[in-house]
Amino acid sequence: MVSTGFQASKLGEAIDIVNQMLEWSLADECVTEDCSEEERDPAYRESVKCKVFLGFTSNLISSGVRDTVRYLVQHHMVDVVVTTAGGVEEDLIKCLAPTYKGDFTLPGAHLRSKGLNRIGNLLVPNDNYCKFEDWIIPIFDQMLEEQTVKNVLWTPSKLIARLGKEINNESSYLYWAYKNNIPVFCPGLTDGSLGDMLYFHSFRNPGLIVDIVQDIRAMNGEAVHANPGKTGMIILGGGLPKHHICNANMMRNGADYGVFINTAQEYDGSDSGACPDEAVSWGKIRGSAKTVKVHCDATIAFPLLVAESFAARGKKSAKTKS
Repeated sequence: MVSTGFQASKLGEAIDIVNQMLEWSLADECVTEDCSEEERDPAYRESVKCKVFLGFTSNLISSGVRDTVRYLVQHHMVDVVVTTAGGVEEDLIKCLAPTYKGDFTLPGAHLRSKGLNRIGNLLVPNDNYCKFEDWIIPIFDQMLEEQTVKNVLWTPSKLIARLGKEINNESSYLYWAYKNNIPVFCPGLTDGSLGDMLYFHSFRNPGLIVDIVQDIRAMNGEAVHANPGKTGMIILGGGLPKHHICNANMMRNGADYGVFINTAQEYDGSDSGACPDEAVSWGKIRGSAKTVKVHCDATIAFPLLVAESFAARGKKSAKTKS
């Protein structure tokens, strides 16, 4: 078992790396002989910052980090978001109906008889998903009409942006992502209640197409076109968001900063448990990058990290302006 003190030091290291990520600009680098005239301009060099990719799994939106994510997106402190289907739908459903605190030991059969679904120690009534269906199906109808009449090509990220617009609720991080034009990518869009809704809609009003190919182009483009800037990854949990962000950065020969926060272990060979150095072997993180893995519950570590990096810098900036 890794000691608590050791992980506290790792969190401190993560805070330092995130602050370096946020402080970097192209002006910190030497002008190279082959750079363009624009890249020689001091004002331009000062304006080129590190592009920050934020990834998280759905349980973090379910279990308490939603407000922290919303804060970052609301204040445009991150540039690209990647999550799972649950990380999208849980944000929207919480705008429509509450989630309740329960217990990890509540028996599943009893909860099923009461129309309650358990997420860890949280309870989500079936009625929440009925409200979600009533809300989202008419939006899918509108999207299908726009596809048919206006030749709109829907992708997962465009669909998510539309849902952020339609929810029109300031407690939603998706609302702020839409307002601030921050892309939210979800290549596993059908792997959750959103998939159920698309399935139901395909019978009621068939024909809606969601193109994942255009989104992989857009996602990889976010990394490739970050040049001549740097990229940084902050990834909570593992699975799809972790791999999707790392793989996009492989297209530019690796990210320059990487912070992983999760409780997964390396011994099973999973990508979720892999440490940053494994990603270096794939070219997903540069050999010269500043990286750390914090083996900790992200609902504890991430708010502390944000408080000592993004929020601290935000307060400092506000004081400077006043």
